[in-house]
Amino acid sequence: MTDDYTGADLFADALEAYDVDYVFGNPGTTELPIVESIGKSDLEYILGLHEDIAVGMASGYAQTRRYHSHHDDSVRPVGVANLHIAPGLAHGLGNVYAAKVAGAPLVVTAGNHSTDFRHEEPILSGQLAEMAEQFCKWSDEVLDVDALPTMLRRAFRVAMTPPTGPVFLGLPLDVMLAETDDEPERLGAIPNAGSGDPAQLERTADHLAEADEPVMVVGDHVARSGGDAVAAAVELAEATGARVHGEILSAEVDFPTDHDQWVSYIPPSEGLASMLMDTDTLVFVGCSTNTTLTRHEGALVDSETTCIHISDDDWQVGKNQPADAAVIGDPGLVLQELIERVQGRISPETVEGRLEDVAAIKEMVDAKMAGMGEGDAEDDPRASKAELVDTMEQVAGDCAIVDEGITSKYAMLTRWDLAPEQYISNKGGGLGYGLPAAVGAAIAEGQRDEPRDVVGFIGDGSYQYYPHSIYSAARHDVDLTVVISDNRNYRILKNNTLDLLGGEEGDYEFVGMDFDPPVDLVKNAESHGARAELVETPDEIAGALENALANEGVDVLDVLVHD
Repeated sequence: MTDDYTGADLFADALEAYDVDYVFGNPGTTELPIVESIGKSDLEYILGLHEDIAVGMASGYAQTRRYHSHHDDSVRPVGVANLHIAPGLAHGLGNVYAAKVAGAPLVVTAGNHSTDFRHEEPILSGQLAEMAEQFCKWSDEVLDVDALPTMLRRAFRVAMTPPTGPVFLGLPLDVMLAETDDEPERLGAIPNAGSGDPAQLERTADHLAEADEPVMVVGDHVARSGGDAVAAAVELAEATGARVHGEILSAEVDFPTDHDQWVSYIPPSEGLASMLMDTDTLVFVGCSTNTTLTRHEGALVDSETTCIHISDDDWQVGKNQPADAAVIGDPGLVLQELIERVQGRISPETVEGRLEDVAAIKEMVDAKMAGMGEGDAEDDPRASKAELVDTMEQVAGDCAIVDEGITSKYAMLTRWDLAPEQYISNKGGGLGYGLPAAVGAAIAEGQRDEPRDVVGFIGDGSYQYYPHSIYSAARHDVDLTVVISDNRNYRILKNNTLDLLGGEEGDYEFVGMDFDPPVDLVKNAESHGARAELVETPDEIAGALENALANEGVDVLDVLVHD
């Protein structure tokens, strides 16, 4: 090592040693040593014009690379974001929260004032580790350059070890400028969560064999475990004759939606959710968000229902319902163990009888959801959400989707037979994740030998949180198509008003929920370097989308839809 090898140089070298290719960031004074060291390395710095954009891009990148890692052991599924001291970290916390709920393996760092200067309370000061702690698996600060190699290794391991999620490290200016002779520590192998306690597996198999009407509720930890886990969920459902639903606020594809035993995602309304979970035996596999958006008056699950929980996250096991059997382990491996245990214990006649019940409920639910997204504006020249989704599926059926369509999301989930590893969505509910995450996902796809087209499906309200995400995509030559489902209002808030307060739509003024006059999203996107187009009628959607997908670069389609 040379005499001027610093903590910042060690930081950049450690990232390279851990197979990181990109650092997503927004620089500031305390980060200048890091930015300088990154510039001398093989790392690429992806500029975000806001810290929350940087975190969102890193998170979408990490979620997508996790899918890639299921097929390529050489892929390190982690995103890295570098933010600027206390206000910058505060700016980024919205999408650190989103990354937590999405389980994105993320290493978030921020510069800080020198340790011997903080007592003067300089501008931008704050307790960084404490600020980030509630949204991270681990949050700390490196106070000595000698601790830097170990803490960096620990950060990456914690982020990538199931259950995956974000970690935070504060990097003081004096630590980054300090000279060091240390080198990056080897990262080592990242373990899976194991295949579960044999005794709990046996108990689970007993409950499944004895059930009258078993129902599986699959959550996003299944998809995070890989395609084999999704396949194992299918095999167990078939072996037991179980009815299958996706958890409330599912954000990934945890079960093939064209399978005969798949019925629906559970909606976030108390009445429908409790109806669909009204059975004698429930198996919650990899769930984390399976509750309503606001307080429910009654129990979602009957107190007499046998509840089985399977997860790689012990916090989720028995969190909201009792656990009559509880298996902690990798969902895919646990499901494989269960398949072996239930085979031969459930007769074909029993399975057949259960499947008849599944078919009856599936027919009833399909009838309720058949018109999802169609609306009732017969004379409106704009497309319905259903028409938009149907056309997208016809034109871009195999694309990778990053969704923050909010009210348009349900048309997509009920009408499009999405494949595993095709879809990620905003699971946390805070707006402003989807567009930067789509940029990160497209950067990740660009690293593959045969990249898929990436489509960001974003509501107009969501898009306007961080429209300058488009600048990052254009600046770094990202191939991305963004489809804005544009009804020119916060439709979700109007719907929630009616749900919470009752009455008819004409009873309310809906303060602050309409965009009048509307923002010119086409000019906005063009100002950030994209090719953009306003799509005003249903007939224009297919051609506009075909052209956008054929174009190499960033395309934004502002598609007008009615409610």
